[in-house]
Amino acid sequence: MLDTAVVITRPLQQAAPLARAVAALGRRPVLLPLLEISPIADQAALKAVLDGLARFALVAFVSPNAVDAALAHVARWPAGVDIAVVGEGSRAALARHGIDAGDVAIHCPRDPANSDSEHLLQALDLERLRGARVLIVRGDGGREVLPDALRAAGAEVETVAAYRRAVPILTPGLAATLRSLLAGRHDWIVTSSEALRGLVGLAAQLDGEESVARLQQQHLIVPHARIAQTAQALGFADLTLTGSGDERLLAALQS
Repeated sequence: MLDTAVVITRPLQQAAPLARAVAALGRRPVLLPLLEISPIADQAALKAVLDGLARFALVAFVSPNAVDAALAHVARWPAGVDIAVVGEGSRAALARHGIDAGDVAIHCPRDPANSDSEHLLQALDLERLRGARVLIVRGDGGREVLPDALRAAGAEVETVAAYRRAVPILTPGLAATLRSLLAGRHDWIVTSSEALRGLVGLAAQLDGEESVARLQQQHLIVPHARIAQTAQALGFADLTLTGSGDERLLAALQS
């Protein structure tokens, strides 16, 4: 098992710290970004919203990418504005920008295995948010579960796109990397349902069902129950659900 690679499928901007930690365990990390993250075209509109953070009671970040893209425009977090995140990755991203629970009230799901909008809603005091202004920072598109539920609870919700995301195109280089990985059996760290669906699509472009079948035999390590459900629906059987946070992903590699 120890001679297998650890395939890290996070966006390239967030993969390096985990890759270093994997290497420190004596494992061989392979970077295979399955989502390409890029700035939105209208940076002025994003900055205009972020310049008015003090008017919100709560700002929710749906991912570490949302944290990084937004806080690049924020010099100082306004006092009295709570933050909500869906997982430990976003909490760690806040810390990289100098924001922690000692400075700001940070709300997140209570169960690290269920780091999603539904469980974040359970951790929020929705009655307190009735009539309050809430900002949701996300990528372009995205699920409407969080804004819809907050509006139903009586909050005044605004959403803003802070970044764009896309599954990479199957270039000759990417095809060669995928074929090489699928020729063996490895540990794949997958932290996004969208990325996993994209991976299956990329495999199908290689050799059709044969490549998809080889992919389905790989060992997936996933931090969230929703990703595990997506994986099972896509035909993966060898799954390890760790809960949110890099330390849990790394512990799964050691167990």
